Order: sequence, then C-alpha cells, then structure tokens
Amino acid sequence: MKLRHMSTTAMTLAIAMLTGPAWADMDAAKAFLDTEIGPLSTLSRADQEAEMQWFVDAAKPFAGMDIKVVSETITTHEYESKVLADAFTKITGIKITHDLIGEGDVVEKLQTQMQSGENIYDAYINDSDLIGTHWRYQQARNLTDWMAGEGADVTNPGLDLNDFIGLKFTTGPDGKVYQLPDQQFANLYWFRYDWFNNPEFQAEFKAKYGYDLGVPVNWAAYEDIAEFFTGKTIDGQEVYGNMDYGKKDPSLGWRYTDAWMSMAGMGDVGEPNGLPVDEWGIRVNEQSQPVGSCVTRGGSTNDAAAVYAVTKAIEWLNKYSPPSAAGMTFGEAGPVPAQGAIAQQMFWYTAFTADMVKPGIPVMNEDGTPKWRMAPSPHGAYWQNGQKVGYQDAGSWTLMKSTPVDRAKAAWLYAQFITSKTVDVKKSHVGLTFIRESTIQDKSFTDRAPQLGGLVEFYRSPARVQWSPTGTNVPDYPKLAQLWWQNIGDAMSGAKTPQEALDALCAEQEKVMERIERSGVQGDIGPKMNEPQDAQVWLDAPGAPVAKLADERGTPETISYDELLKSWQ
Repeated sequence: MKLRHMSTTAMTLAIAMLTGPAWADMDAAKAFLDTEIGPLSTLSRADQEAEMQWFVDAAKPFAGMDIKVVSETITTHEYESKVLADAFTKITGIKITHDLIGEGDVVEKLQTQMQSGENIYDAYINDSDLIGTHWRYQQARNLTDWMAGEGADVTNPGLDLNDFIGLKFTTGPDGKVYQLPDQQFANLYWFRYDWFNNPEFQAEFKAKYGYDLGVPVNWAAYEDIAEFFTGKTIDGQEVYGNMDYGKKDPSLGWRYTDAWMSMAGMGDVGEPNGLPVDEWGIRVNEQSQPVGSCVTRGGSTNDAAAVYAVTKAIEWLNKYSPPSAAGMTFGEAGPVPAQGAIAQQMFWYTAFTADMVKPGIPVMNEDGTPKWRMAPSPHGAYWQNGQKVGYQDAGSWTLMKSTPVDRAKAAWLYAQFITSKTVDVKKSHVGLTFIRESTIQDKSFTDRAPQLGGLVEFYRSPARVQWSPTGTNVPDYPKLAQLWWQNIGDAMSGAKTPQEALDALCAEQEKVMERIERSGVQGDIGPKMNEPQDAQVWLDAPGAPVAKLADERGTPETISYDELLKSWQ
C-alpha cells in the first residue's frame, strides 16, 4: 500500500485498518449499555441501541482520528474524561483525549485560539457566559447553521434540542444557537437543616432577634443567622455562620459576576438577564451594543448597589467565616461546608452536590439523607422583583471556526454522545448537573430526591428560570473577566475601598470596550460608547444605576424550608 500517494483522510483510515481497533463496533456499544448505562436512561433498550448504531455509522469516515477536547475539572467532566471518552473511542474508533484543566485555563486556551487561529483544541466545553463574545466575534461555529448545513451528516436525529433546559443561555440575539449545553448547575443558598430545626437553637434565635430561624429571604436575615452561629460549639467543633473565599485569583471575579451583584440588586430587571443594564453593570442600547459601565455612562459597575455588594461580602468574610477562607480560591472553599463546621453559605454551587452526599461524611445521616438542604439565595437591599436571583453555569460545547471541518465533525459526534438521551440520565446521577428536562423528570430522580437536599425539587420548579448565566451584554468575556478578580482583589486585601476598586474596574472595562469600538472588529453589534455625563443624570433616571439607600439593611425576613418547597410545586 503506497501511503505517500494517499490523501490525509484516506491515510488515516488505512493506518487504522492496519493497526487500530475496528470501528463500527456495536458489540462495544452493547457492552457499554450493559455495564455502564443499565436501566438509567430515558430511552428503551431498543432505542438506546438504535442511537448507538447511528453513532457507529456516522463515525465511520473519521475512524482512527485523534481528537482533543477540553473542559474545566468538575465531577461531571471527570466522568466524561475517564469513562465516556473511552467508551466513545471503543464504539466509534475515534480516539478522544478529553483534557481537564482549570476554568481560567480553558478561557485562556480559547482566547489564544481566537487570537492566533491555531487549532489548539478540536472542541471546548466553555461556559455560556461567553455567548456575547461568540455572537459578536463570529469565531465560533453557529450551531444552528452547522446542524442544517456542513454538520448535518453528523448531527444526531435524536438530539432533541428542545429537551435542553439551558438552550436560551447559548442563543445569541440573532436567534442562532452557538453552544450546546453539556452540564449545568446553579448557585443556591446552603444550610444545616438539622441545626435550623433544633428546638433549642430556634428558641434562642427567636429570643435574641425577635423572628423565626429559617431560610433567609434577605441579606439582613442572613447576617443575623451568620452572627448567631459563629463561635458556637456544636458536635465538639467551633462553628462559623458564613463561608466564602477571598484569594486574588480568577475565581474571585466569578463570584461577583456569577452573580453576587445581581443578588445584591445591581442592574435592571429582566430574565434571563437584566436589560438594559446587566449584572456586570454594562449597559447596552436597543441594538445590543455596549454603551457604558461606569455610572457616568449609564452603567452600574460602580453604583451604590455594587459597592454594597462588595462591602457586605468583605464584612461577612472577615466576621463570620473560618480564618483560612480569606486565602482560599473557589475550588478550595467548595468542599469546606461538607466538613461539618459551616452553618450556612449564601452562594453555594450545586456542582458540589455529588461530593456533599458521600456516605460517612459529617453532613450526612446514617440513613443516606443529608443533614443539609439547598434553597434560593437571599437577596440584598437593592434587589427588586423581576431581577435575577442567582446564577446558573451552563458549560457548553463550542466549535471554533479555526478547527478543520473533519476534526470539528468528529468532535461534534463526541459532544452529542456524552449529552445523548442514552447517556444523560446516568451521567446526571454521577455529576448531578442537569441539562435535559427528560432527565430531570426521570423516575430515578424522583426516587433519589430525598438524598439530594432539594436539588431535584429546585430543577423541577418554575423558579429555576430566575437563575441564569452571564448574558449577551458582555462583548469580550476573556478580556473583561480578568479585570474583575484583579480589582475585587484590591478591595479584599484592603489596598482600596470597595468604591475605589469598583471605580477602577468600571473605568478599565470601558477602556477595553473603547478599544473594541475603535478596532471595528465587532462591526455594528460591538460597543458604541456613550459620552460621559454627570452621574446624577443617570441616577435620577428610571432603573439602574441607583443611588445609595438611606437604609441598606431593611427588615430581616425568613421562611420555613417546608413552606418554601410548597411554593415550588
């Protein structure tokens, strides 16, 4: 066989035939269904086999290829990398290397590929927070056109886009889908249900504060509960009433954009994101062009609600959290509540649920039920009805235009395999990061709900639409996100006051947007900055930005967890 005269694709196939495993392997698919999936699928066994047969047939032209994809390191992606990538390789003959790196590193690799045009990875699972970036730069394949055109032959007829609960998060203002959700999790309030229901603590709290100990509806109640529990000795250890993190690290910025600021009440009303001002404080015009970030341009990144948000976070971190928390990152702080000394956490990611329900840990009962529950996060003094009340992360498949077509097709097959109806229920039981409505409603999760502390109830409730990722106001997520952690870090360390840090942040955001505007690279959907005006002009106008309230505490309010669950039904 004279390989030197063959095309690259033909040569790849020939080498695979000579040296590699057979492709089109339904035996491998059936073994995978037997040993890994079992009854955990919304499809019947016959429909599972039919879906696997489609993957086997569609993958034939790409057998023997080596494909590289990347995601951040969370439980769901670890399962994909260690189990599902290997299964896909055996079933299709397409060798998948699924790298796991830090979330900041994923964004950096994606940014490098955008800037250089070099194909670093064949596909990325990156947050839908980049939807404004992908829509404006047009360097990611728009999947709506891809599935109907170039990628039609490798698009699963059973994909069922309408089953994906986060599709609106990955859709641009042009109505096109730019990313396919792979995992999704929310930031919710987490608390020790057993302690909150302790009659002794309930009586003591009522006597001290004059209202019932329960799930805090607002920040005033959260603050009282944090004070109440901090310093107590429970089960032989000192307890803290708050958990957070404060290290100057990329994850520090995410805590505020994702979406501490909106919980405080910064930005405008609107779902899934405030308009015209979002939770980054960026204002857009009617054409979705960013026009400002500072109050003087109609933005709210440095308004009173934003300053209040950062001020309270620092105060609670210092007063009510373990001393080590100030030096922690997101990843380091995440496991701490499971260690048993935290009474509540305002802002806890449900991605940690899988690690929080392991048998034998301090926050689990012997019967397999948790000692904790999750609930909606309380809102701050500036919040008003109609604003988002929290964040959902939608890690989503993104195909860059700089990736060659054949490699993008092979990667797209893998993306669909690990989000397929055949696979999704089992994957969701491992990682507990739901993406499909059919999976959420599956009987296996009805059965498991009592062990998951409210997760299933939340995702089955109509309330979940009030939690959403970063929207389309942000024109360049990689460039702007790094400004947040650097400036918030200055406030955390005491190098600047919250007001000084946010003044610097909004000014730097505007400089980036001005550079994009001058470059013209985003065309008529890129930034078109407002002329600065006296801040009072904007503060007197309806909506965001807002002036400082005379009373930033308000009246504390709580609700019983059981009453809350009824409101979700």
